[in-house]
Amino acid sequence: MFLKNIIKQTNNNLSPIIKQFEAVVGKKWVVKTKAELLTYECDALTAYRQKPSIVVLPNTTEEVAEVVKICHENQLPWVARGAGTGLSGGALPVENCVLIVMARMKQILEIDLENQRIVVQPGVINNWVTQAVSGAGFYYAPDPSSQIICSIGGNVAENSGGVHCLKYGVTTNHVMGLKLVIPDGSIKNVGGKIPEMPGYDLTGLFVGSEGTLGIATEITLRILKTPEAICVVLADFTSIEAAAQAVSDIISAGMIPAGMEMMDNFSINAVEDVVATNYYPRDAKAVLLVELDGLEVEVSTNKERVAQICKDNGARSITSARDLDTRMKLWKGRKAAFAAMGTISPNYFVQDGVIPRTKLAGVLEEISALSQEYGYEIANVFHAGDGNLHPLILYDNSVEGSFAKVEELGGEILKLCVRVGGSISGEHGIGADKNCYMPDMFSEADLETMQYIRQVFNPDGLANPGKVFPTPRTCGEAANAKVQAFKGVDVF
Repeated sequence: MFLKNIIKQTNNNLSPIIKQFEAVVGKKWVVKTKAELLTYECDALTAYRQKPSIVVLPNTTEEVAEVVKICHENQLPWVARGAGTGLSGGALPVENCVLIVMARMKQILEIDLENQRIVVQPGVINNWVTQAVSGAGFYYAPDPSSQIICSIGGNVAENSGGVHCLKYGVTTNHVMGLKLVIPDGSIKNVGGKIPEMPGYDLTGLFVGSEGTLGIATEITLRILKTPEAICVVLADFTSIEAAAQAVSDIISAGMIPAGMEMMDNFSINAVEDVVATNYYPRDAKAVLLVELDGLEVEVSTNKERVAQICKDNGARSITSARDLDTRMKLWKGRKAAFAAMGTISPNYFVQDGVIPRTKLAGVLEEISALSQEYGYEIANVFHAGDGNLHPLILYDNSVEGSFAKVEELGGEILKLCVRVGGSISGEHGIGADKNCYMPDMFSEADLETMQYIRQVFNPDGLANPGKVFPTPRTCGEAANAKVQAFKGVDVF
């Protein structure tokens, strides 16, 4: 990562800068004591920790811009943070950085039902968006498992997905426009309230850039009409291979469910111990959850087709539900899966890779072999419909050297995903966790090209340094040598 003239500040010479921040946001909203700073030393990837030098909590776009300008003028690295629920270390502070926390910016600024748009600040919680429009018959489709606590700003940064991304896409498919503060402190608007704005797709470029291109302070989202009918089908299988084949067969039959999730036996028993759904048979090798939505006749027809495909693949029992309460109970175990692991293991490490659906059975078999080779149990919970795996590696961090082995095991799983034609991330982002695996997926030329774009927005490397790209990199020297050619390029 090429940080230009980053000055390592001490507490003493930060005092004038702290006063500048306090003048912008108020003394109450600048965190600087050692004890308070510990609150912000990691995101949900708690294995990585680094205390920031200062935490600033702005409340308006203008305050964000002024804070970023101060960082720019003093060549201070900075990291933007939302609710801190990210799982790849994307909001992990770097040494001697300013952490810009967006939690105070939590207003819903505009609701435009006629055009199916809503404008929110980055601190708005994902689930609040649907709550704000559900009474009028609308909802917001992207629904990460952490949707009751994760914020829209973080969803935009990481291009988050969720259960319904199979049919409706991930965050980028629902972001229409952004108000941005870029790394020199300028305020820019990209996109708008209509799809396919003329010019470069800067909105698409920014979503998923993990805070390396700037900070979104206003976000225009697309909302959808609530479907006429919704049905959830739960099938249990005596083998993971049979459940995986059912997934492929459902898609091959021309159906696109709203969501299609799978859990293995280890996960089933963990969630039943915690939330006791009583819907997940403890002796099942796998359960498959399929949500269908759309017109009543479409849902009714597809429910029968899905049930038959599952039976043809050896499903022992089929449970379906249309009423909201029962649907939520069927989903309860899947939504609680990550939390349930915390009750059976002192620590767990979750990965996020993507594979072709047709490779599910074989990849899960190889993950099982890796589990035995490294000696760590792995629970598999994943978005089966789009091949987005979330293997949870269980370990005890108090055992010396355990996390290093678990990291290595997680890396082997990511490399496996790439080998079978997949990706090292589906929705959690790259962050600090996976940047060293980027060369396994991208060539040196690919990584150079990405750096060219980053340098247009972030030529000094102050915005979220050390994330996404491997450090030290073998591919970046050429990109750095050409930085000057991109300075002054106006892409807005």
